[in-house]
Amino acid sequence: MPLEDTSTVEILDTTLRDGEQAPGVSLSPAQKVDIARALERAGVDVIEAGSACTGAGEREAISRVTDLELDATVTSFCRGLEGDIELALECDVDGVHLVVPASDRHVEGKVGTTREDVLEMTAELVEYATAHGLWVEVIGEDGSRADLDFLEDVMATALDAGADRTCFADTVGHAGPEQTAEAVARLAALGPVSAHTHDDLGLGVANALAAVQSGASLVHCTVNGLGERAGNVALEEVAIALEHVYGVETVALEELYDLAQLVARSTGVELPPNKAVIGQNAFTHESGIHTDGTLKDDKMYEPYPPETVGRERRLALGKHTGRAGVRAALEEHDVGATDEQVAAIATRVTELGDKGKRVTDADLLAIAEDVTGNDRDRTVELLDLTAVSGGEVPTASVRLTVGGDERVASGTGSGPVDAAVSAVRSAIGSAADADLEAYHVDAVTGGTDAVVTVEVTMTRNDRSVTVARSESDITNASVHAMVDALDRLLEDDTQALTPADD
Repeated sequence: MPLEDTSTVEILDTTLRDGEQAPGVSLSPAQKVDIARALERAGVDVIEAGSACTGAGEREAISRVTDLELDATVTSFCRGLEGDIELALECDVDGVHLVVPASDRHVEGKVGTTREDVLEMTAELVEYATAHGLWVEVIGEDGSRADLDFLEDVMATALDAGADRTCFADTVGHAGPEQTAEAVARLAALGPVSAHTHDDLGLGVANALAAVQSGASLVHCTVNGLGERAGNVALEEVAIALEHVYGVETVALEELYDLAQLVARSTGVELPPNKAVIGQNAFTHESGIHTDGTLKDDKMYEPYPPETVGRERRLALGKHTGRAGVRAALEEHDVGATDEQVAAIATRVTELGDKGKRVTDADLLAIAEDVTGNDRDRTVELLDLTAVSGGEVPTASVRLTVGGDERVASGTGSGPVDAAVSAVRSAIGSAADADLEAYHVDAVTGGTDAVVTVEVTMTRNDRSVTVARSESDITNASVHAMVDALDRLLEDDTQALTPADD
């Protein structure tokens, strides 16, 4: 069956369960609620909210998600125990994922039972769950290493007992597309089937697509590909691949970037810059040839418009930047320059990039001011910064000039950087309410003269600027970078520079 002929493919998101099993990731109930709401906005069909058997805190989180009364089906992961189903029922979930051993490694080595007992247990658990009004999916754990005849017997038993669907689980990311296709085709002949793939071999998306082509009507994913080891298959990659390549609609693609950012912030797991769909570089062009081509035709070097997935195109500056990229970047900042000046600026940008430095907006503007001779007075300048973090509440005080006026303010926060930023915002007033789009500690040198480089991207009134600052202290570097960014964003908006709030 051609994949394009698939009528409907639904998405199950397991970020709140399998994604949270990634090392170092722990979500609070409030964070799970925020992510669940974002998944609902994206139109995800099934949300696995957690494992009710984990503990009281997990059950509170699941219950708070079910209290949202989402359109999505909200489920809990359950082991092959009636007690797990009972705990899930306490959370008022719509359904459960019953996980039973499928490979002999799990049947005999992990659970210590027999194939016959697995079949009997599966039927009893499904009957118990369905008798309590639950939607039921049965997952054969380690299905990709199971004897396919036995896996088929398990799933047939589950469906005969009343399960709504079965799931082919490549639990350890072991399978290739051909094996996945064969297994899913046999299970699809029995009834509705899902696919749960991992990315240990980098084949998560390939296996998910092979599963859909073979009859799977539901794909398990996580946002940003979070999960144990190398992670689960990424929701955003499956969704864009199905729609862009095969014309199969699943979720609201324009919500994907905001969803990815929310999950990255909540989990503390940064997005790799080269990550498909949602990485910083996915729609960023530096090469002179690519930039020139993209400016002439925005489809020249992109498979689909960035707006499709809630993104914007960026023209980066560096050693590969050509004149077209420099002129476009200058125009974004309303800086005029002659052809000769653009050529000179491009040469300086390339020289800076040759030294291994990422050229920020502030670097470009400083070079442009030097080349064109259009020097300017600073709008906001940091004169003094004091931060104290030894007490219970970190505090900071700043002294700045704002539009020629000297201002002093203090602030508190969760750390010295947070406190210092609070003090800056207090000193500048409402004009400092720019959005901090990105904050990155770029490099740290070792030794007694260690230097940290902080890079920030801030946006105000649809204008964005990136600034990097290197200092021996991370608080100084962070605050100087943010003040420099605000200085650029406010240079033409003197009306916004109201006196600091009392």
